[in-house]
Amino acid sequence: MAKLVYGFGCSHGPLLSTPAENWDLRAADDRKNPDHPFRGKSYSFSELVDARRGEKDFEKEMALATRQVRHERNQRAMDRLGQKLAEVNPDIVVVVGDDQHEWFQEDVQPTFSVYCADQVVNAAMTEEELAKKSPGIRIAKSGQHPPVDHTYPVPADLARAIIDQAVADEFDVAVSAEQIHKNGKLVSVGHAVGFIYRRILKDRPVPVIPILLNTYFPPNRPTAQRCYKFGQSIGRAIANWNGENANKKVAVCASGGISHFVIDEDFDNRMLAAMQALDTKTIFAEPENMFRSGTSETKNWITVAGIMSESGRKMSMVDYVPSYRSEAGTGCGMGYASWD
Repeated sequence: MAKLVYGFGCSHGPLLSTPAENWDLRAADDRKNPDHPFRGKSYSFSELVDARRGEKDFEKEMALATRQVRHERNQRAMDRLGQKLAEVNPDIVVVVGDDQHEWFQEDVQPTFSVYCADQVVNAAMTEEELAKKSPGIRIAKSGQHPPVDHTYPVPADLARAIIDQAVADEFDVAVSAEQIHKNGKLVSVGHAVGFIYRRILKDRPVPVIPILLNTYFPPNRPTAQRCYKFGQSIGRAIANWNGENANKKVAVCASGGISHFVIDEDFDNRMLAAMQALDTKTIFAEPENMFRSGTSETKNWITVAGIMSESGRKMSMVDYVPSYRSEAGTGCGMGYASWD
């Protein structure tokens, strides 16, 4: 049977692959964005500045010296996670992330999907593809995509065992048995998985199973409670896996989060504390309108918390780094945690 040996959570935002002096590039995108979800409401950038006035000294938070300290903390936290994962040396890593119209588009957007082909490609981006991105995104793409295509093995038998368990547990899970192609061209695995390959695994060809949630796009976003229960189903599948090569060490990863693109430290601290305390009542009681935009990636963590609940392991924080980039309090509440 497989052994669940380690779990971790890691933010994957573009700021993590951007020098601190260039965080203004992403702030420029924020200023153009007419819709900033924050605490159940939506704001233009100027409205958000007014709404948060006096809440915190955002000018000080976005100063270059402060950014540099936060950037270095982020890098140290990711280094710790990468080192720990290398020490554990799992045979398989299950990555729970979200799809942001990378593989799935408006024609089909599954709530839960499990990738079960024999391999997956993290593709390099062409100059043409990069030119279509804003400068703040373009500068960070090397943190998600390698300079040349990398192909990684996928343990399809475990992926199918996860699907079988999900069906038994009455989850209508989508099956992705072939990497997406568009206009005859292969579409790279998305940023939630690509970042973990690049920054945490250092492009090592460790077998990975991508599990993708629709946290972003209504109307079929799963609730926090549904994500947790789906995680428990995944945990049972791993624990009960009796395939031909089932005697394997498995690690799981929550990719993304916590609050962004508007940082909400109260939300972050509340959710992270609840996950550490195994306080599902608090997690499930959080209003759904709090899980919008990038903050919705917190559900990737909630899913992994469900997975790890099946092992009896508790979450401990490696670091929490609110990384501000504008006077409206935009940025990302970067979170790093271990279940070990």
